[in-house]
Formats: sequence, C-alpha cells, structure tokens
Amino acid sequence: MELIRYWQIVVRRWWLIVALLLIVGVVSLATHNWSPAERYTTTFRFNVGMEPVPPPDAEYVYDPLDVWMASEYLMDDLASAVRGADYARRISERLEEEGLSLAGAFGAATEHRMLIVSATWGNRDQLASIANAAVAVLNEDAAELVGPLGQARPVLRLIDPPVIAPVGRSLKDKLDLPIRIGLALLAGVAGAFLLDYLDGSIRDQEELEAMGIAVLARIPRRRG
Repeated sequence: MELIRYWQIVVRRWWLIVALLLIVGVVSLATHNWSPAERYTTTFRFNVGMEPVPPPDAEYVYDPLDVWMASEYLMDDLASAVRGADYARRISERLEEEGLSLAGAFGAATEHRMLIVSATWGNRDQLASIANAAVAVLNEDAAELVGPLGQARPVLRLIDPPVIAPVGRSLKDKLDLPIRIGLALLAGVAGAFLLDYLDGSIRDQEELEAMGIAVLARIPRRRG
C-alpha cells in the first residue's frame, strides 16, 4: 500500500516534476558545448640508464646491479623534472615561439626503467613540434634537469617516438546532460513529496480513518 500512496503523490504533483525537467532540459541544451575544442595527445618512451663511473685510484669491478639501481633513482628524478617548469621552459626556448606557455602540459610515469612522457595540446602541428623538442631536451639536457650527478652521465634511448592522436570526449562531457536531467528528476520528486507533506487538505478515505473519523458513505466522482 505504501508504494501505491507514493505513486499517487507523484501523479498528483506531476506538473512540478515535468516543469523542472523542462526548465533544466532547455537550459542544459542551450548552454551545452556541442563542439568542444579539439585536443590532441602524444606519448613517447625512453629507456633510462646510467654510465658506470669507476672510482679514482681503485680497482673497478663492474656490477650491473649498481647501475640498474642508480637508473631507478635517476628515472624517478627525471619523471619529476618532466612535470616541472624548467623542462617546459627549455622546450619553449628551443621552439623560439613567443607567448608559448607549456607549464602543466607534460605528464610522466615510470615503469621498469622506462620513462613514459605524455603531453596534451590543442593544435596538432604545434604538438608535433613540441614533442620533437621535448625528446631533444631529454636527450641533451637530462643531466642538467635532474641536478648535479658528478661524473655520472644518464643514458636515454628513445624506444617509442612521439605519436599524435586526437583526444576523445571526456566522461564528464558525455555524462553532463544525463546527470543534469537525473538531478532535475530527483529534485522534482522530492519537491512533490514536500508539497504533499505541507498540504493539509484531505483527499481520500484512508486519511479520514487515520484521523479517527468513521466514514459512513462515499459520493462517487461524476465522470463524463
């Protein structure tokens, strides 16, 4: 019975729910960005290593484990440097384009002595130039990006060159309209229940009996 009463409340206040849905729907359709700006992304990978440096005045025995461990530390430092402002500045200077701000355009991740660099930009041709400059900066300035390393020199080998690909619509863009309509529906139903709660009128026999008033007879509603 409770479910039936809930449904009756929704049917009784249907106009409020429909009105909210129409208002939110019209505003959402009018303000929705139907043609989002094009975005492109690129990703390239480096194998990161370290040249072994023999200690002075001592017999040196090459241990590959030491080199691998040093490479792991170096790769973490490089990933942090790629996300920093110095890396973006060096790329901008190499491109020699005034007003080009690359701060925050690069991301980096590490995986098994692999440095994975990614970038997102709004122009495909510009992104290709940016990616090539980013590869060159890492190849030539890796030691300066991570700070003083003494006689040690990082060795970076490009495994996967930059590949440009369009970025699809984000999940937020795809769900924007459905979420707005869903929230409007929930708000309309909640408003219908609130209005029914505040309404002091008596609408059926059950409400009278709940108040302790006996119903002796009913006059049916005339139809037609």
